[in-house]
Amino acid sequence: MARPVTLCTGQWADLPTEELARKCEEFGFDGMELACWGDHFEVAKAMAQDDYCAKKRATLEKYNQQVFAISAHLVGQAVLDKIDARHQSILPGYVWGDGNPDGVNRRAIEEMKQTARAAQRLGVDVVNGFTGSSIWHLLYSYPPIPKGMIEDGFKLLAERWNPILDVFAECGVKFALEVHPTEIAFDLITAERAVEALDGREEFGFNFDPSHLLWQGVDPVEFIRRFGDRIYHVHMKDAIVKLDGRTGILSSHLDFGNPRRGWDFRSLGRGGVNFEEIIRALNDVGYAGPLSVEWEDSGMDRDQGAAEALDFVRGIEITPSKLAFDAAFDKEEQAKA
Repeated sequence: MARPVTLCTGQWADLPTEELARKCEEFGFDGMELACWGDHFEVAKAMAQDDYCAKKRATLEKYNQQVFAISAHLVGQAVLDKIDARHQSILPGYVWGDGNPDGVNRRAIEEMKQTARAAQRLGVDVVNGFTGSSIWHLLYSYPPIPKGMIEDGFKLLAERWNPILDVFAECGVKFALEVHPTEIAFDLITAERAVEALDGREEFGFNFDPSHLLWQGVDPVEFIRRFGDRIYHVHMKDAIVKLDGRTGILSSHLDFGNPRRGWDFRSLGRGGVNFEEIIRALNDVGYAGPLSVEWEDSGMDRDQGAAEALDFVRGIEITPSKLAFDAAFDKEEQAKA
């Protein structure tokens, strides 16, 4: 199918755009999924400077890099979250402001609206990101949780995200939620509930990432088959479950990369994700967008990881057959050929 292979730049945001674009060309990537942090794609500048997006594209084109999507995970997180000190490190100063939680939520909402407008200016039609969640801390039902508290979390999703999605609709841009722990949708069932809470509006879909489903025990292929028409972007990312009887799947407050964790991210092909079946399922649902490498492996040099991840994706791609393997025995098929 020859889908373009891109690099998600979030894990490379310490590098200037041009330096990373040069690397991506050397590695052989077709494009870059620009993160809305570092200098990779700055929403405020895109809206304030008439030539910002043209200059950004010119930089990418200089190194034969395309752009199909931008990523707004960090600000999106602050839309629904209960804001605390953790958020200051991931938000632009003008969104954090004085840190008053209500103000941070409001400014994050406005920034996501601006992100849709900035994406339109750049000429991309997908913004990947997070929604945050006001109810993630209620994951374990103790003390007992009244049903209304969970319902209120999904009502808040509709209350805060529908006005954002209205702007996405005006701009002809889709928001692709990366289903992920700490988000309002973190597995198949909660993803269904999020779609329902938003009345199935088409501006809301998913950035499919199998790594976050795998360690939870959710089958990534089932997710593709359930939401095939709402998969607006794909992250290629691997993870491994390595429970040793001493730590659990919740990982004991251990940081990523700690060898005692019960699961961790791995470079593509070095974990437990069955990418063969994922590619076949994406073909079945007709997904033709980019395959974006989101590389996270605390135990490997990132240049080595990016290069081998690209090779892995190129090697796992499958072009669907236009002819049944036993068509030679079918006279009608022979006539069509």
